[in-house]
Amino acid sequence: MEIKEYLKSIGFTGIKNIYKNLPASELVEHALLNGEGELSYNGALSVNTGKYTGRSPLDRFIVDEPSSHDDIDWGKTNVPISPENFDKLYDKLTAYFQNKDAYIFDGFAGADKKHSKGVRFINELASQNLFVHQLFRRPEGNQLDNFKPDITVICAPKFNAIPEIDKTHSEAFIILNIQKRIIIIGGSMYCGEMKKSVFTMMNYLMPKENVLPMHCSANIGANGDTALFFGLSGTGKTTLSADPNRKLIGDDEHGWSEDGVFNFEGGCYAKCINLSKEGEPQIWNAVRFGTLIENVVLDEEKVPDYDDAKYTENTRAAYPIDYIPDSVLEGTGGHPKTIIFLTADAFGVLPPISKLTKEQAMYHFMSGYTSKLAGTERGIKEPQATFSSCFGQPFMPMNPSFYAEMLGRKIDKFNADVYLVNTGWAGGPYGVGKRMKLSYTRAMVTAAISGKLKNVSFKEHPVFKVLVPESCPDVPSEILNPKNTWSDKAEYDRLAAELALKFNKNFEKFKNVSDDIKKAAPNIK
Repeated sequence: MEIKEYLKSIGFTGIKNIYKNLPASELVEHALLNGEGELSYNGALSVNTGKYTGRSPLDRFIVDEPSSHDDIDWGKTNVPISPENFDKLYDKLTAYFQNKDAYIFDGFAGADKKHSKGVRFINELASQNLFVHQLFRRPEGNQLDNFKPDITVICAPKFNAIPEIDKTHSEAFIILNIQKRIIIIGGSMYCGEMKKSVFTMMNYLMPKENVLPMHCSANIGANGDTALFFGLSGTGKTTLSADPNRKLIGDDEHGWSEDGVFNFEGGCYAKCINLSKEGEPQIWNAVRFGTLIENVVLDEEKVPDYDDAKYTENTRAAYPIDYIPDSVLEGTGGHPKTIIFLTADAFGVLPPISKLTKEQAMYHFMSGYTSKLAGTERGIKEPQATFSSCFGQPFMPMNPSFYAEMLGRKIDKFNADVYLVNTGWAGGPYGVGKRMKLSYTRAMVTAAISGKLKNVSFKEHPVFKVLVPESCPDVPSEILNPKNTWSDKAEYDRLAAELALKFNKNFEKFKNVSDDIKKAAPNIK
């Protein structure tokens, strides 16, 4: 179907100009001419997203319709909206596009062609179309011949909802209609809403094809050994997976099928607050022409100041994966031998690295403990202890136990080792202790992936019951037991017990969980 016919079929009439699958250079040119941003010194297109500098989870809804109703884990995360209210808002949104330009990108989510989904984005802004052009998998050869989207995303940041009429919480809205495979977004210029709404849709579709969808990064070694890195934004997924000694498969969203791991995306969306050439050279060098940077402060000469959080801590850079040297362009890898769960522990009591049994892996996967870091969501000013199931609860439409059971089966079947890595605080809680040195975390992760921890002695942590290594190459042994880094040992014990209680309290919400998984819970005195 021709694009004009398709647009008409879904309610779009009177669009002024249709710009379809423009190359990055032309999208940058359009964005500059439209006044959407400016070029930074290093060539990246710099935009400011205004009021919304992070995801707005309270503004996300799922249409409550019969075909998907029983599958959805309804609650604070997955909030229902009626089909009637969706249709009314949809009609207003399509009417808004009359006599306006539309930027269209046709691409794919999912590198494995067995499970790939065609995605069509209809954007009001050229800069946002550049984002999806760089973040999703771009078509090759004749892939667009007879292209029919499995998912359609319509994004108009300058179109605001009226809450009392449209039944939204604010002027911003992100609404998924699973039955129609349509996502509508308005009121927010933050590009991450497009990326994560498609991820949420994939998290519904993939399990029906026996694929475990995962909020994780993935890389692969010279010997073909694949490793996964789970964790919420700010815990180090992008940083730790961008390893110069390994090839990057992807930095955020993957599926694990019967054939192995595959990337949902074709690009990276890296946090760049405090970015340095020395600390993260691959990401630093990826910020160049074709990259979109969000809310990064530019000095008078248009040089990015990555240390300035004037607009937000959640500054971002979006670039295609081929901007990372030696990345795996085909986006696939074998079954993982090592799985890393990343957490940024604001209490500072979890070990910097520990090994998990399968049951502990399922327990911690369902718990998803970390600290929300400043800027990732609106209103977060300092780290807050939180539990986010599957290390990505906002994006998981089905019950966490469903995903955890899939994970457990795959750990068993493919004999994967699972480690919990704390990239948060040591020597005390947030405000007292210090953030774990990145060099130490890298060394611990390298040891885990390379198999160097297989032959060391482990000791069970008295509270969290995880297995703590007594030595690790290139890491001082005294920091492996977190209590050793605290001057006030009694305070460590108190806060460890407090966190253990939080784990247990959080897990009470999960029903019909096996006793083996429940036994993986921390000890409570």
